Amino acid sequence: MNPSCNLFLVGPTGAGKTSIGRQLAIRYGMPFLDLDQEIERHTGVPVSRIFDVEGEAGFRRREAAILDECSRRRGVLLASGAGAVLDPDNRRHLAERGFVIWLQVTVAVQLQRLAHDTSRPLLADADRRQKLQSMAAARTALYENIADLIVPHGGEHEGVAAATERCVALIDRHWNRQAA
Repeated sequence: MNPSCNLFLVGPTGAGKTSIGRQLAIRYGMPFLDLDQEIERHTGVPVSRIFDVEGEAGFRRREAAILDECSRRRGVLLASGAGAVLDPDNRRHLAERGFVIWLQVTVAVQLQRLAHDTSRPLLADADRRQKLQSMAAARTALYENIADLIVPHGGEHEGVAAATERCVALIDRHWNRQAA
């Protein structure tokens, strides 16, 4: 939504939503919310535990409730979970309540960034490449559908600072920031 007082980051696992999001929040003087961290704060347990006990369906129900709550706030930068776009209500909330930025990333870079990450339940699969490709096939059109701004990946050697500056340049050209 443009104009908006909120910035919402969407994109695949490993795209940099949390790392870049924190830097963007500082740059724009906004509170930063990471959806997975908000779920953990509300439940008192790690996301992986929710998956263990309630499965993906239980996690997605919790995710939708917390996303609804967080996206109703004004003047926030929210990094959504990679799979939050699977729910039509989540997509509607994101699109209607904020300026949505899709951070793109290649599967090769995801594999590199997530090589030592054991905290993500959906990546516990033996063939991570196939899992990431499958998730991309299911989610890419959903990201595209709600994005107000698409930020292409800057290359496998681009750091957080450079990626943030690239995002700022694009955001400043396209976001019609509304007062909170």
